[in-house]
Amino acid sequence: MAGTITAIRFQKRNKNRVNVYLDGQFAFGLAAVEAACLHVGQVLDEADVARLRKQDEAERAYERALNFLSYRPRSEAEVCLNLRRKNVDDEVAEVVIERLTRVGLLDDREFARYWVDNRLQFKPRGARALRHELRQKGVPSSVIDDALAGFDEEAAARKAAEARARRLAHLEPDEFRRRLSAYLARRGFFYSVIAPIVEDMLETVCCEAPGDIESEGWSNE
Repeated sequence: MAGTITAIRFQKRNKNRVNVYLDGQFAFGLAAVEAACLHVGQVLDEADVARLRKQDEAERAYERALNFLSYRPRSEAEVCLNLRRKNVDDEVAEVVIERLTRVGLLDDREFARYWVDNRLQFKPRGARALRHELRQKGVPSSVIDDALAGFDEEAAARKAAEARARRLAHLEPDEFRRRLSAYLARRGFFYSVIAPIVEDMLETVCCEAPGDIESEGWSNE
C-alpha cells in the first residue's frame, strides 16, 4: 500500500502508539517515537510502508520480550521460544535478541549464575539437578560448567536437609533415614553426600527435646 499521509493520530488505548492514515484510510500502527520522522503530506511508496511495518513488528516484539523478562531473568532460548509462541518471525526475533543482548538485558552467563544462586537460597538442589534444569532452559554446556564451578554440593545438601529434617523428626530412625535420603536424592544430590548428612541430621533432631520440635508447628509429612 502506497500513498500520501493524511493523518497521524494517537491510539486511544495506547498513547505510546499512533495510527497512520494514507489517502484517508488507516494503513498501519507505529510506535510514537518511530513516527516522529513522519508528517502529514509525506508520500510513502510500498517499500517505505513495508519497512515501517517491519520496524513496528520488531518494536512490538521487543516490548513483548521486555514484559517476559520483567518477571524474572531468562535464558536466550527461553526468550526465543516465547517469541515463537507469539508468532514472531525468526528474523525479527533475531533482531530482538541482539538488541536485548547489546543493552545487557539478556546474558546466559548471568542467567545461569542467577539460577544457581536462587536455587541455593530458596530451593537447594544438587549440581546434577541444576545442570538438568539449566539444560532444559537452553543454556549451553560450557556456560553451565562455569556457573557450577566451585559449587558446594555438601553445603547445598545440608541446607536442604535442615529444612526437612525437623518435619521428619517424629519418625523412627530407619524411616527417618529413608524419607530424608529420598528427599535429597530427588533434588539431585549424590548418595555419597546424602548418607553422612542424613546421619548428622538424625543425631541432631534426636537430641532435641520433643517439646521443642512440637512447639515449632512442623507438619507430619
